[in-house]
This record gives sequence, structure tokens and C-alpha cells, in this order.
Amino acid sequence: MTVRAKTLVKNKFWIVEQDGHKLGTLQKQADNGWIFLSKQDKNERQVFHTQESLFTKFGFNIFDESNIKKAEEEIQTDNFDVHGYPCSQHPYNPMFDVQKHLPVYTKTPKSKSQFCAGYFIICFEKGWRKAYCPKMITLSRYNYKGPMKTKLEMQQVLNNAVKEFQDTNKTN
Repeated sequence: MTVRAKTLVKNKFWIVEQDGHKLGTLQKQADNGWIFLSKQDKNERQVFHTQESLFTKFGFNIFDESNIKKAEEEIQTDNFDVHGYPCSQHPYNPMFDVQKHLPVYTKTPKSKSQFCAGYFIICFEKGWRKAYCPKMITLSRYNYKGPMKTKLEMQQVLNNAVKEFQDTNKTN
């Protein structure tokens, strides 16, 4: 169980995570003190007057950037899926939207923001673009093709869609 601080604003603000779960935010004060705002209890505000007291609470490696990159790589190598379609992180509330034929999930247990597992291509104003686990609302706003189970399959569908898009724009 390693606690890490991800930089939001260099030398000012960090997100504090433990095993990929957000604990809260950390703010550096002008007097070299620190303030930690807990995500669990919105009213909890811990003040650390010295770096040593901060390290005592969270560990000496809290600001070690190499650990953050390593942890993100470990998370990305975990293979999660929703109804056979890949997704980048642990899916919560997995379901299959039968009408739209989409594997849907949320990123946290209480989230109302839904994502679609798998690879997609989405037609924005400037043309087709790749998407991995896009938000459900994005798919409701734009034409799309998917879901697909592999990058290779998505690339083939994208190539065909781009040719089709270019051909229709040449004739107009």
C-alpha cells in the first residue's frame, strides 16, 4: 500500500492517491507548511507544519515521480473488461445497453458518468478519430462505429471510414 502524490501544479498542488484511489489533495503553503484536504470527509483538513510531519503521515516516497509512472504502467497492464470489451481501469456498475448494443460502466461506484468499454471511432466535425472507452454522452452526440475488441480491428474500420469520408467530401 503505497501513497503517492501526483503533481497538479508544480510545487503547489498534488492529488494524493493510495493504490490508485484518491485520498485527497495536498497544498503547499508559503511558510513551507502543507494542508491536506481529505476526499472522504470534506470537512477534514490536516495541517503539516514540517516536511517531516508530512512524511510521517504519508511516507518518504510520496513525491517520487518514478513510482507514479511505474504504478500507472502496472494499472495499464491489468486487463479489465465489460461484457468481453476491454477497458482501461476497474469497471464499476457494468451493464449492457441492449438498445444501443454497448457495454457500459462507471469509473467509481457512485459515479453517474457512464463510459463505453472497447475501441471506437467517432466522427467529429473534422473527421473520424480513434477513441478508447469514450463517455456515453460523446457517443450520443456524434456518429460512431464500435465497440471493437482490438486496436487492430479499430484501425481497419478507421481506415475504411476515413476513405469513405474523403470520398464523400470530394464529391460535394
